[in-house]
Amino acid sequence: MPASQFADLGLETSLVEHLEKLNIVTPTPVQAEGIVHVLEGRDVLAAAQTGTGKTAAFGLPIIQKLMGEITAHNPQSQCKVKALVLVPTRELAQQVFDAITEYAKPTELKTVVVYGGTSFNVQVTNLNRGCDILIATPGRLLDHLFNKNLTLQYTQYLVLDEADRMLDMGFMPDIKRILQKLNSDRQTLFFSATFKKAVKNLAYKILNNPVEVEVSPANSTADSVEQIVYPVDKKRKRELLSYLIGSRNWQQVLVFTRTKEGAEALAKELKLDGIQAASIHGDKSQGARQRALDEFKAGKVRALVATDVAARGIDVKELEHVINYDMPYKAEDYVHRIGRSGRAGNVGHAVSLMSHNEQYLLEAIERLLDQKLPQEWLAGFEPSPDSEVFEENAPRRSRSSEKRKLKAKLGVHKNRGKNRRR
Repeated sequence: MPASQFADLGLETSLVEHLEKLNIVTPTPVQAEGIVHVLEGRDVLAAAQTGTGKTAAFGLPIIQKLMGEITAHNPQSQCKVKALVLVPTRELAQQVFDAITEYAKPTELKTVVVYGGTSFNVQVTNLNRGCDILIATPGRLLDHLFNKNLTLQYTQYLVLDEADRMLDMGFMPDIKRILQKLNSDRQTLFFSATFKKAVKNLAYKILNNPVEVEVSPANSTADSVEQIVYPVDKKRKRELLSYLIGSRNWQQVLVFTRTKEGAEALAKELKLDGIQAASIHGDKSQGARQRALDEFKAGKVRALVATDVAARGIDVKELEHVINYDMPYKAEDYVHRIGRSGRAGNVGHAVSLMSHNEQYLLEAIERLLDQKLPQEWLAGFEPSPDSEVFEENAPRRSRSSEKRKLKAKLGVHKNRGKNRRR
C-alpha cells in the first residue's frame, strides 16, 4: 500500500513541514513509489501521466540526500554540480527550476537553470555563485562545459525529465557527449509519460539495474480528460475552431499545430475572428515565448497556439481545453499535448480536428493508446462527400504518399536533430 503521508516515505521533517505550508500533504502514486526508490539509491525508470507530480518524485529525495553535503564554493574554481536535471525545452527547464527552488527553500542548496535564448553571461554569474542542483537543456549545458564554467565530474545524480524525448535521435548526440563528462558512479533517474519500446531498450543501456515505476498503463491518458475527434475538411478547420471557442464560451484554450509557420498564421487568423490569441514556438525569442505564456496564464490571451516544442513545458493550473488543430506526427506527442489539461485530478477536454489526410495519424494514436477515440460530425461542418469517398476507398499507397509528403514538409529526415539546442 502506498504511504498516505510524505513523512511515511522517509522525508525529513523540515521538508514535510514545508510541503504542508504549500498545501501538499498526500503524495501522488508516482511520488509514493518514486521517492522511496530514489532514497534507497536505486536507478529508476518511471512512467506516469503528465500532471501527476513527477518533479517532486525525483526532486524531493535528491534535495534530502544533498542536504548534508553542502560545501563552500570558491568563485575562482569550476562550479561542481552535484545533481543534474536534463529537460528538452526551455519552458520545461523554467518550470522544473521553479518547482525545485520552492521545494529546497528549507535548505541552503543552490539551484541554477541554464537554457538557450537568455543571457549566457547571467548564467555564468549564477554558476559562479555555486550550484548544487542544475536544471539544463542539453545544448546550453554543452556550451557551458565547453567554456569550462562547470564540471560534471562530481555529479552524483542525473535525471532525464521527459526521457522519451531526451533519448530520441534529435537529442542523442548531445546526451552521449554529456554522459562522457559524468562520473559513472552516479544514480540515474528517467521520468516520462510515454516510453516507446526502442527508447526503453536504450534507457536500459544507460541505467544500472533500474527499478521500474509504472503507476498507470504505459502511454495512457488521464481518465479526467474527455477526448473527442471532429472530422472536418482541412480548409474549414480554422472556421470550426473559432466556432467552438466562441459558441461554447471557452475562455482559455491551448491549440497545437505541427509547424511554426502554422502556429503563427493561425494566431493571426483567430485575431481576425475576434479571439485574442498568441503563438509560441521555437523561432520566437525566449522573452516573447515567456510573455505569451504569462499573458495566457493571466487570462489576457484567450487562445495560445503552440507547436510541440511547448507541449512539455506548459503548466497552467486548471487548464480545461486543449485542441489538436493538426493531428501530431508522433503518436506519443498526443499524450503530452492533451496532458496539459486534466492535471492534478482536474477535468480536461481534448478536441482533435481531423482532416481526411490525417486519418492514418489518428490510427497511430489509437494503436498507442490501445483504444478507439470517439468521433462526431458537427452540424454545418460535416466533411465533404469527396473526403468521405477518399477515406473509404483510398488505396494503401495513397496513405503512404500522404505520409511521405508530410514528412518532407516537416523536414523529418533532413532537419532531424537541428532544433535540439533549445
